[in-house]
Amino acid sequence: MTERPVHTNRLIGETSPYLLQHAHNPVDWYPWGNEALDRARREDRLILLSIGYAACHWCHVMERESFEDDEIAAIMNRHFVNIKVDREERPDLDEIYMAATMALNQGQGGWPMTVFLTPDLEPVFAGTYFPAGDAYGRPGFPTVLNAIAAAWGEKRDSVRVQAQRIAAHLRNQTAEIGPAMSVGEAELERAVDQYWGSFDSVYGGFGSAPKFPPATGLSLLLRLHDRLGDSRALDMVCKTLDRMGQGGIYDHVAGGFARYSTDRQWLVPHFEKMLYDNALLSGAYLEAYQVTQRPDYRRVAEETLDYVLREMTDPAGGFYSSTDADSEGEEGKFFIWTPDEIAAVLDRDAARIFCTYYDITPAGNWEGKNVLNVPRDPSQVAAELGMPLAELLTARDAARRKVYAARLERVAPSLDDKVLTSWNGLMISALAAGYRTLGDRRYLLAATRAADFVLGTLTRADGGLLRTYRAGQARLDGYLADYAYLSEALIDLFEAGGQWEYLWRAERLLELVVADFVDPETGACYSTSRDHETLLMRYRDGADGATPAPNAVAANALARASYHLARNDFRTAARRSIESYGSLIARFPRGFAKSLMVADLLLEGPVELALVGRPGSADLEQLRREVVRHYLPRRIEVLGDPTGTGRVPPLLENKTLVGGKAALYVCRNFACQAPVTEPQQVAAALEQSSAPGT
Repeated sequence: MTERPVHTNRLIGETSPYLLQHAHNPVDWYPWGNEALDRARREDRLILLSIGYAACHWCHVMERESFEDDEIAAIMNRHFVNIKVDREERPDLDEIYMAATMALNQGQGGWPMTVFLTPDLEPVFAGTYFPAGDAYGRPGFPTVLNAIAAAWGEKRDSVRVQAQRIAAHLRNQTAEIGPAMSVGEAELERAVDQYWGSFDSVYGGFGSAPKFPPATGLSLLLRLHDRLGDSRALDMVCKTLDRMGQGGIYDHVAGGFARYSTDRQWLVPHFEKMLYDNALLSGAYLEAYQVTQRPDYRRVAEETLDYVLREMTDPAGGFYSSTDADSEGEEGKFFIWTPDEIAAVLDRDAARIFCTYYDITPAGNWEGKNVLNVPRDPSQVAAELGMPLAELLTARDAARRKVYAARLERVAPSLDDKVLTSWNGLMISALAAGYRTLGDRRYLLAATRAADFVLGTLTRADGGLLRTYRAGQARLDGYLADYAYLSEALIDLFEAGGQWEYLWRAERLLELVVADFVDPETGACYSTSRDHETLLMRYRDGADGATPAPNAVAANALARASYHLARNDFRTAARRSIESYGSLIARFPRGFAKSLMVADLLLEGPVELALVGRPGSADLEQLRREVVRHYLPRRIEVLGDPTGTGRVPPLLENKTLVGGKAALYVCRNFACQAPVTEPQQVAAALEQSSAPGT
């Protein structure tokens, strides 16, 4: 029989896997809401706000050491109203109090995040992980708890005054986005220089350890190489993609990327896998494949997309959020191997090939075991093994399938199976790009199912969005990221699959963005809508983080939709939202990669591609396949047969088949060249209209 838990707190009624992990702590946890906030105000108690997420390794450590400890829990319950928040469900709270944590800790932040608040939600003290006991000259969590409780009891007025000063600083920091200014080619050129200044020419990426995959920056650099012809931009992209794809941050058994590397050479990851990283990185590899036609980039993109379809997809069509770093209480245990473990799965020859290729040795490369990586070119491995390269790669793939099957017998890391609207938008975009670039209909079908699931399940009656879904419940009003990423995804899906309804749905969401999120004075977007609950402040930020800035993604969707729909109001909104951060972009363009992509699009506008014909017909598909061989970052694309009834995308109006054959119209500002009907004519037509400055 399973033992009944000794403790159960209010988190048991939540749907977030992260909150449910803490539902049986002895801590008297509350979810964020009126019950907890009212109690803090009524009893004039400090709030202990703990923010983390399900795949966070150090969140698990702090739970085991402190939140499961009866004595520490007793201190927390005696002095504080304890609130636990999933940062992925509540990015509004995470953004505000991460800004506070960094302000109070010389720019240092992370998760778990521990913030002490007055009943007015103003921060008193903040930190990240605290150990359970005093050690190495640092106070343990009980010492911190008792010291803060004593300060509140003995010097309450001075604590309040200090908290008010911190809150005022945070509000001013958010309000000061600098004077608006246009963003153009000078900022684009400066971005290449800034990236080059911190580029690791040996291992790729930027800076030293820890290293995070710079997916948005790589996409920008590909555009800048295309616009400026600067070879440094392509060199940075290829070196980084090469090293990441060879390193241990990439899962060589199942596909997909871990969240970041703990070292400079991308060898040892923090083993959690996030949906957003795999969406953004598969997109970057697809773009690099278009530019270089390198098959290894195509392979990594396909394996990453296939990993998501196989392991991160809900039966209803949405995509799960993440998998943990830990299993059986150990970080990375699911992913690492010894030669003996490989020998138990493969025959002698296959094991020798597999271990040689993936650098699996008796000594190990991490804590006595091995993180799979490819430190040598496959041709070198083939030469060492005395076999043709093609034979080596065939043997490698056969062995991988067996190792993958064996790994499935291990205790898997926990799965955060909530479906987030924003991250699903990123994945829909990646799958749409996968279909458009590679022609694999599985990707189009998966993107379509996910879009239909989100639109059907996470849309309110008034047309607005909800944030999160799990166990049959959709809840929490959507944030700017949800509207922006999903709008962009619907445009991507419309362009890839030719279903016009997705463009109309994107248009409606973007109208809500302009009405509910845009600051009419500056043009910048807030993270929360105008009718969101009142918090310490209404946050906004134009810089990219692990994901592209929602302000910039909203601007990109508005700009693209403006060209598709001939809506100048959308274009004006897009331009203002980027220019509102113009002075910051001019100082540090590298921090605003997605914003620079929007500026790049707006400089001359897109090349407009209208593919007229019956979707799926052989002649139309031949034209499409020829188009996608070309890297066209500044393009909009529409396909279909405009002869039916109902609303038609403006770019298809007055376009017809030519002699009964499918036709490609290449246009700028709705002024079109003569239509093309033969695949061999496509390259010349694109060359004439796609170059920046034409």
